[in-house]
Amino acid sequence: MSTPTPQSTLITNIGELTTQDLEHRVLKNAAVVIEGERIAWIGPADQVPAADTVVNAEGRAVLPGWVDSHSHLIFAGDRTAEFEARMAGESYSAGGIGVTMNATRATGDYDLTRLALGRVAEAVSGGTTYLETKTGYGLDIEHEARSARIASTAVDEVTFLGAHLVPQGQDAEEYTELVCGPMLQAVLPYVRWADVFCERGAFNEEQSRRVLQACRAAGLGLRVHGNQLGEGPGVKLAVEFTAASVDHVNYLSDADVELLASSWNGFDPTTGAGERGTVATCLPACDLSTRQPLAPGRVLLDAGVQIALASNCNPGTSYTSSMNYCVTTAVLQMGLSVHEAVRAATYGGALALRRETGTDTDGQRAVGSIAVGHRADLHMLRAPSATHLAYRPGMPMTHAVWRAGKRAV
Repeated sequence: MSTPTPQSTLITNIGELTTQDLEHRVLKNAAVVIEGERIAWIGPADQVPAADTVVNAEGRAVLPGWVDSHSHLIFAGDRTAEFEARMAGESYSAGGIGVTMNATRATGDYDLTRLALGRVAEAVSGGTTYLETKTGYGLDIEHEARSARIASTAVDEVTFLGAHLVPQGQDAEEYTELVCGPMLQAVLPYVRWADVFCERGAFNEEQSRRVLQACRAAGLGLRVHGNQLGEGPGVKLAVEFTAASVDHVNYLSDADVELLASSWNGFDPTTGAGERGTVATCLPACDLSTRQPLAPGRVLLDAGVQIALASNCNPGTSYTSSMNYCVTTAVLQMGLSVHEAVRAATYGGALALRRETGTDTDGQRAVGSIAVGHRADLHMLRAPSATHLAYRPGMPMTHAVWRAGKRAV
């Protein structure tokens, strides 16, 4: 029996199409055809092929959907008191994670799933089409496994973050062994990645190393929370373990920047060929909320480091999933151009998740860019160009969203 041909949708009269592919194309008066979940054709609006349905963009801009490569969506409870205290001058520490842990453990599966799906819907409504999220608010075997299971039903990529914080009253060495052993085994069916919060007040270098070694041996890809509250070993460990990303990166020494840059020496950004290094993921919404210095995105880019922008949506330090806001902040306060910021929030996020390549032939379609064979994740703006994201900060810019070929907004 033959397979039915998927329905096709033509999006035409696109004022500006920013592909964020390896050619960095920005096409005027363009059109795109979607077939099923894939991009089937890209070209001029006056040369469009036939399609089952037609959408007239009426001169609006179209970008790849945002790829949010760092979030913490599986939680319950509220930390507004902590936020108010921080705005009144108290410094951020990792201790507030315990407040969310208690609320999350006390919430049933149905409500925890409902909350997570609601947050995903909010993200999609703002143009996010591919999402990573982490465990890390369960912090025992039962609740970390539950968080991983729920996350696997709500998002595209799940990361094990049992090494988020040592729960109050537990011995740090014993808890690290728990993370590396039975907790890791309990979450394995649901996760692709593992992460560790390598920071003062969380996990030290030796403990972080043990977590990364155990998770790598279990076959998981690696990520690191590093250099958020001060210079430390996070970047060094991430590069040593060839982690896909090191996230936060607020406090970097010259040696840290050089290490990150050297990890990309074998990668050709014009062809996508060669060995991937460690992406530096900047989280500007978190930086503003914690009143930390913004991550040095300009310095990293100039050094040859591939960067990503992500929301870090979580209840304590960045309760937003707005990638529009992150892009705007990167342009207005971090020294990135609009094109660089949009690339970091699309292709950069895909690179941090190792999902930037793949076509029909290998069963894993690329995200974060618009090219034939890639997943049809599109973000149409209420504006003629991507520049309006920074030119009109805070305004509702999302007009329509397609996620894996389906109209989501």
